[in-house]
Amino acid sequence: MFWNTIAGARGQIKVTPTKPLANQRDLSLAYSPGVAEAVLQIEEVPLDATRYTAKGNLVAVVSNGTAILGLGDRGPLASKPVMEGKGVLFKVFADVDVFDIEVDVKDPQELIRVVQAIAPTFGGINLEDIKAPECFEIEEALKATLDIPVFHDDQHGTAIISAAGLLNALEINGKRIEDLKVAVSGAGASAIACANLYIKLGVKRENIFMTDSRGVIYEGREGVNTYKAPFAHRTEARSLEDIVRDADVFLGLSTANVLTQEMVKTMAKDPVIFAMANPDPEIPYDDAKAVRPDSIVGTGRSDYPNQVNNVLGFPFIFRGALDVAATAINDDMKIAAARALAALAHEDVPDSVLASYGVSSMPFGREYVIPKPLDPRVLLWEAPAVAQAAMDSGVAKRQIDLEEYRDQLARRQGLGQQVKRYFINRARRAPKRIVLAEGHQPKIIRAAARIQEEGIGTPILLGNPAIISGLVKELELPFAPQVVNPATFEKAETYAVEYYHLRQRRGLTRTLARERMLNPNVLGPMMVYMGDADACLSGLALAYPDVIRPALQIFHTRPEAKLAAGLYIVLANERPYIFTDPTVNIDPSAEDLAEIAILAHDFARSIEIEPVVAMLSFSNFGSTKHPLTDKVQHAVKLVRAKRPDIRVDGEVQADFAVSPELMEAEYPFAEIRDANVLVFPDLGAANVAYKLMGKLGGAQTIGPILVGMGAPVHVLQQGDSVEEIVAMAAVAAMDAQDRQ
Repeated sequence: MFWNTIAGARGQIKVTPTKPLANQRDLSLAYSPGVAEAVLQIEEVPLDATRYTAKGNLVAVVSNGTAILGLGDRGPLASKPVMEGKGVLFKVFADVDVFDIEVDVKDPQELIRVVQAIAPTFGGINLEDIKAPECFEIEEALKATLDIPVFHDDQHGTAIISAAGLLNALEINGKRIEDLKVAVSGAGASAIACANLYIKLGVKRENIFMTDSRGVIYEGREGVNTYKAPFAHRTEARSLEDIVRDADVFLGLSTANVLTQEMVKTMAKDPVIFAMANPDPEIPYDDAKAVRPDSIVGTGRSDYPNQVNNVLGFPFIFRGALDVAATAINDDMKIAAARALAALAHEDVPDSVLASYGVSSMPFGREYVIPKPLDPRVLLWEAPAVAQAAMDSGVAKRQIDLEEYRDQLARRQGLGQQVKRYFINRARRAPKRIVLAEGHQPKIIRAAARIQEEGIGTPILLGNPAIISGLVKELELPFAPQVVNPATFEKAETYAVEYYHLRQRRGLTRTLARERMLNPNVLGPMMVYMGDADACLSGLALAYPDVIRPALQIFHTRPEAKLAAGLYIVLANERPYIFTDPTVNIDPSAEDLAEIAILAHDFARSIEIEPVVAMLSFSNFGSTKHPLTDKVQHAVKLVRAKRPDIRVDGEVQADFAVSPELMEAEYPFAEIRDANVLVFPDLGAANVAYKLMGKLGGAQTIGPILVGMGAPVHVLQQGDSVEEIVAMAAVAAMDAQDRQ
C-alpha cells in the first residue's frame, strides 16, 4: 500500500534537521548554551523569530475532520492522511514546511482557543476540512485575533483558482464581468467564498443566484443562516433549473449530475460552466460540450481540460505571505493570486508540462484557461504577486525586492533552476543578437519568444518567413520575430565573397561559396563573423559535427586556445560539476587534455564556481602503469607548468576525485579535495559518464557548452526542451559579453 511502502517510513512527511549535530560544538550551538542568544534577540525583536527559527517557513494545517474531502465527518484521526498529504503539497510545490494538527474538538470556540494557543509556533495557519457554517466563524475569529495569515483553503482556494479561469473565459467570450448572471449550485464554504470573490472582481451581488439542498435561497425563506442570507434575492425561481436559464456562468460546488444537458441548453451564449463537485462533477465535461460546443467547461478532475485544483493556490499564496511576514491573507492578495494565474495561462507552456499531460501543445483558449498544477512557473508568478499585494495593502512586516525575490524562489526549485536563472540574469545585463539557425522548428520559435520575453537578447530566426509566420500563428505566440530568409538575404553576395576568401585555399569556389550561404548552419556563423549578430545556436535536429564543423571553418579557435572542447554542467547532490570533454575531442593527447583542463577551469570561474580540477583515469597516482595513465600524468604536469594558479591533480579515479574522505584517508598528499571540474581521459568516458548520470543518477545536465571556439557559436542537443534552448541562448549571450 502507498502509505507503507518504505521500511521504517510511515505516512507522507517527516522532520529533518537543518543543522549538523556531529560534535560537542554543534550540540552547544543547537541547544544550550547557544540558543540563549536567539531567545534574547527574539524577546527584544519578535519579528526576528522568522529569521532564527523555523517560524518564517512553517504553516500549521489544522483540522477537526468534520468535512474530509467528499467523505464528511470522519473525525480528526481519520483526517490525518489528508492533512499529511496537504503538507507534502506545500513542501513539493512551494518549499513550505508543515506540521499537521488534528484537533479532537467540534465546538468552534474551543477550536479557536486551541489554534490561538499554538499560533506562536507558526508563520501561518491553514484551516482544512472543517464543516460549514462553523468554518466561517472559526476563520473570522482567528483572523481578528492573530497577527499571522489564517486561510481556510476549502473556501478561498477554489474561489481564487476558479476566478482565474473566469477572468480568462471572459477574455475569450468578450462578456463584461458586471453583466454576468451567475447560477451557483451549493451554498457551503467554497460556494460562498467563490461568490464573494467574484463580487470583489466586479460581479453584481444581485446577479448571483444560489441553491442549497432545499432549493433556491430566496428572500423570505426560513432557515437561511447569516452566511447564505446575503444571496437571498426577491425571485420567483425555486430550482436549479430556474436559475440556470439564461445564466452566463454555472458554478457547481455541490453533488454529481445535478446539472442536466437540458439545463445547459437554456444557458446564455458562450456559457462558462465550472462543475467542481469531486470526484464526479455536476455534469460530465463531455456531456456539457456535446450540447454546448460554445461553452468553456472546467471541473475538479485532472483528466479533463481546465482543472480547478486548489494546489494552484495555497502553497504559493502562503509562500508569498510568509516571505514578507504578512499579518493576513486579504482580498487584495487573493485577487493578485487569481490575476497572476490568469496571466500565466497566456504564456507558452513548458515542454515538461506538455510531456506530463501527453500533449504536444497547450495554447490559451477554451480548453486552457487555467494553468496546470504541474507547471513549475506558478511559484515564480503567483508568490511574487501575493507578496507585492501584501506590501501594497500594508499587511507586510517586511519589504522585499521583487526581482531578487524571484531569484530566491528559483533557488527553492532546486539547483537546476538556480543555475538557469543565473545564466538568464547574466545575459540580461547586456542582451545580444542571437541567430537561431533552425528557425522553422516549433521548439526554436517557442524558445525565441522566451528569449525575447526574458530579455536575454534579440532572436534572429533563419528560414522561410511565411512558414515561420504560420507556425507563430499556429502556436498562438504573441511574438513577431525577426526573420532572415537565406534564399532572399540581401547581403548573401557580400557574405559569399568573404566566405570565399576564408576558404579559397580549402577547395572552395565562388559558386560553391554562394551555395553555402543557403545553408543556415553556414549563414548563421557568418552573420556573427560579419557583425550582423553576436552569437549563434543550432543543432536541435542535426548531428553535432554538421553544426560545429562550419563554425570551426569560419572562426577556428580562440587566439589563446589550441583546440575547442565541449563540456556539460552536471547538477548532482545539489552541487554543480563540470564534465569535459564529452562531445568534440575523441582521443585527446596529453597536450590536448591539458588544454581542455585549462578551458574548463576558466569556464567554471567565469560562472562563479571555484574550480578544483581532477584529471581522471582508471588508476590512482601511478597504481597502474599503462600508456593511458602515463598520458594523464603528463597532462597534469603540463597544466601545472602552463597555469600554476590552477588547483589540479591526477591521475585519479572518479570516486576518489569527488570524495574528500576517501582522498584524505588513502592519498593525503593529493593537492585536491572534492573536485568539481572532472577532465575525462577521452570522449567515450566523458560521454558515457554524463549520460548515465542523467538517466540513472537523476542528475540534471546543461550543455553541451563549447569552449575555445573563435566566436560565440554553441550547439544544441537533438531533442532539447524549450527551457534547455533558452538556457543555452543565455550561455551564448554570456559568451558574447565576455568576449567584449
